[in-house]
Amino acid sequence: MFGSIMSANWPERISAFSRSPSQFLCSTTSDIFLAEVLRELRDDRASDHIKVLLLSPLLEHPTLLCPSVSVGEETALELMSVFAQCSPKSLPLRRHLLLALTSVLLCSCCVSSHTSASQDFLELLLQTAQDTNDAQAGAALRPLRATACDCLRELEACLPGLLSQRLELLSSLRQQENSGLHQAYTGLHALALRNAVYLLTQQKGAGAGDLKAALGSNEGFVWGEGADSAHLDSESHSDLAIFSPLTLGPMGKVPSLQTGLDCKELRSLLSSLLEESYLLTSLSQAALLRGLVEVLAMVPAVSPTIFRAQLLRLLGTCKVCLVHTTLLMKAAFTDSLFSAEDEAFLLKRLVGLSQHPLLSTPEKLFYMDCILHFPENRPISCGDGDESLPVLLTPRLAAALVPTVFNDSVSMLARLNLLSLVYLEEGEEDGEGQGGRGLAYLYDHLTSLLRIVENQGSREMVVTFFRASFLFLLHFCHVERYSEDLSQRLCDLYLRHTRLAPHLINLADRTQDRLEESGWAVALLKALQRTITEAPLSQLTLQDLRWHLRILARVAEEGEVLQRATLNFLLCVITSSSSALCVSGDWRLGNGVLGVCRRLLLHPSLDSLLTPLADLLQHLTCHYGETDIQDHARLYYTLLTTLSREKLAGVLAQRGAERGRQAKVRSMSAIMAETEELTSGLTVHQTERPLLRLVKLEKHEPDDCKPEHKPESESACESESSPGQGGIEREDYRAQFQSPSFASEITLQYHLTHTGVHDPRFDKLFSIRLHFDLTDGHYEEVSDISVPCLFRTRKPPTVRLRLKPKQPYHTTLRASAIFTTEDGLSWHSQLADLHVAFPEVFLPFLAPLGWTREQKQRVFEGIWGEICSEESEGDLTNAATSLFCDQLEDSAMGELVEKHFQRYLVSDLDKGRCKVLFFLPPQSHVLLKIITEEDAVQVHIATDNWKLLPYINSYLEDITKEIHSTQQVNGDV
Repeated sequence: MFGSIMSANWPERISAFSRSPSQFLCSTTSDIFLAEVLRELRDDRASDHIKVLLLSPLLEHPTLLCPSVSVGEETALELMSVFAQCSPKSLPLRRHLLLALTSVLLCSCCVSSHTSASQDFLELLLQTAQDTNDAQAGAALRPLRATACDCLRELEACLPGLLSQRLELLSSLRQQENSGLHQAYTGLHALALRNAVYLLTQQKGAGAGDLKAALGSNEGFVWGEGADSAHLDSESHSDLAIFSPLTLGPMGKVPSLQTGLDCKELRSLLSSLLEESYLLTSLSQAALLRGLVEVLAMVPAVSPTIFRAQLLRLLGTCKVCLVHTTLLMKAAFTDSLFSAEDEAFLLKRLVGLSQHPLLSTPEKLFYMDCILHFPENRPISCGDGDESLPVLLTPRLAAALVPTVFNDSVSMLARLNLLSLVYLEEGEEDGEGQGGRGLAYLYDHLTSLLRIVENQGSREMVVTFFRASFLFLLHFCHVERYSEDLSQRLCDLYLRHTRLAPHLINLADRTQDRLEESGWAVALLKALQRTITEAPLSQLTLQDLRWHLRILARVAEEGEVLQRATLNFLLCVITSSSSALCVSGDWRLGNGVLGVCRRLLLHPSLDSLLTPLADLLQHLTCHYGETDIQDHARLYYTLLTTLSREKLAGVLAQRGAERGRQAKVRSMSAIMAETEELTSGLTVHQTERPLLRLVKLEKHEPDDCKPEHKPESESACESESSPGQGGIEREDYRAQFQSPSFASEITLQYHLTHTGVHDPRFDKLFSIRLHFDLTDGHYEEVSDISVPCLFRTRKPPTVRLRLKPKQPYHTTLRASAIFTTEDGLSWHSQLADLHVAFPEVFLPFLAPLGWTREQKQRVFEGIWGEICSEESEGDLTNAATSLFCDQLEDSAMGELVEKHFQRYLVSDLDKGRCKVLFFLPPQSHVLLKIITEEDAVQVHIATDNWKLLPYINSYLEDITKEIHSTQQVNGDV
């Protein structure tokens, strides 16, 4: 009996659980919460509304409440019992029960483990679905059949091939159903058919006979690989569960089933499904057609012309899902199904839909993407995933998609990209041809965007313009009359709006990355340098100078660009008598100047820049009004004047430039560089996989925890003690709990070691800091643990983890580590979760110092009597008792006590009897009286915390099973 349990306000509790399951479980455990939910579901007094509400945690978080197969199966059996007892009128509750059962069985791996509960549930679903046309239960239960079909489809989708031996039944149900549920039966049948054919393709030697047998089968379920009815190889369900569309196009590989010409049963079945497809909704039609396309792709003996009757409807559809299915069909069967006229019509339709005014922007973008990846009957190229235009898309046909400034940004860029590909293929060198005129229009469109940006265009328009410029350059960078004119226009734009410097730098970087052989990016940087250095200084503002320095720093990274003009510009700005830069002491501006100087120190033409650069650095050292800038300038001046060019490059870069552009690397000079490099040098890097692990050590029993062995004379006198002493001793025992630190912690010991991943960089680790995060609220926050070092070749250090329970339950800790390697880098690595089992919370009897065995036994009996008393008050209102029984021989009983109870004994094992006390911080007790009766063992349990009973019962089951296994092994030997 669990004592008094306060009634639960279920709507509030379920709402709290849904908001934050982890926070909710801080006050209880998933096992206790699940038990309470199931108990309330069995209560006839609870309304159907409350029971439906109680099922929501199982629908939303089944893995949290049912983490194992055993828990999932027990929960499923309870739910099936509730379903059986439900009134037929409780339709919403019965439907939610079916959905909850599906979630629990799938997420707890009960179905894949072929448990009896999952088999019973499948039979229940099929039995419910077989009431076609509401012949038995009436139309009122039609929603229940719909839910059963949904559950079967979910099971088949998660375990492909599960219903592959029920195809005849599913076909019969589909043909018999005349109500609106025909769609659900059709979808279920098509999915099972597709998975069944795929499973046959994985069998060696499967042919027409196997396909015919599968179509006519109506017994059993295919639970997994190795099932007798399936004869699958090692790639059954696991592969099928993750394979993406089988129809990969004419160049793809599809598993095939060699059946010869004898496929009339399959052909008849496919024709029947296609004839009924027009009755379905658009989404269901698309799913059905996709499944049938995959079936035909795997059975080459059936001609794709079976889809011919559907093409007229599909080519005229405006539904996105059906258009996508049509293109999938065309990619799979090409000219075997689609004629040249069909292909031309489909392409024209895609062009028309791409600019239809009644369609939304996402739909238009989808159709334009379909044009770029159009599956041609006779593809010229076999590129995988690259954008390429179909041959039939001419400039005349694509003219409807020319971009305008009135398009939204995304559509404009998509149209620009599409038209650029069209005119690129037509040829642009001939200015009089269609390609030349089209290219001129695109450039005019680009200049129109530029004028909008010049006239204070919005941020969105600025971004759109630079993206459009990048797309234009990507396709037509080699057309000099346009690329050179664009460079000049960009320079003029920058001079008017210097805030666009980041966009120009990004455009140059991206163009240089994508067009490695083109010199346009370098030419743009040269032009920007010339624009900046030739502009009159009288018009220069400090805000403009900030952006100029960013541009010049980027220009200085190009080894082929001469930097004399940059230095002259900086000298004029810094040393000019009218310049207020040095006097202002602006740190940001000074750091910008130093950034340019640092890149010039690495420039290939440094020898010719030595004198003016030294003058610039010396002037900054002596006259700049900011100490940090002076110090950095002095350091750069010292490096410039004392180190050779090779040593200077080694100190500042440590590796050469890439494609003429100086690379940023971590070096000894990271502390001298600008903020970006300093941040990079101080970054804590993340390891790709766990490098460390904590290996649990066996618990060592301290001497003061071992039971005392007394002579028989002393034991004999224990029974003669005065019973009045027990109350005083219990008060002394409980007085210890007034100290907050008394027995408040448990200590677990681990070895910190490397994982199996061997990386020489991590053989020696230093300053390791272990951090632990709680996953529930049952324990106080865990302090970090420091480990000085860990060497792979040395003995692993011991880590002592101290936990302070709030509630004595099992828990899981998420562990991570930050450490330093020999090269000075800091790393962060995740560790495997640490699982603290319930028995690890046990502590032995914590009696006051100097107590005898007699005193401990009197306290034990006193607590036992208080728990068992019906008049318990105060701290013992949560007390409860229970009984655990098992069949154990005398020898097994001794092994059980010695192995699991030795350090917790209050009295030694004598004549098959003993007493055990577990103390669980902070203040819980579990008392056991173990009595041997013939070939059975009775464990009487008493505890002052009834919530611990499920865990104690599980613990006793586990240790007795272990003893039985040991006895069986010894007997076999």
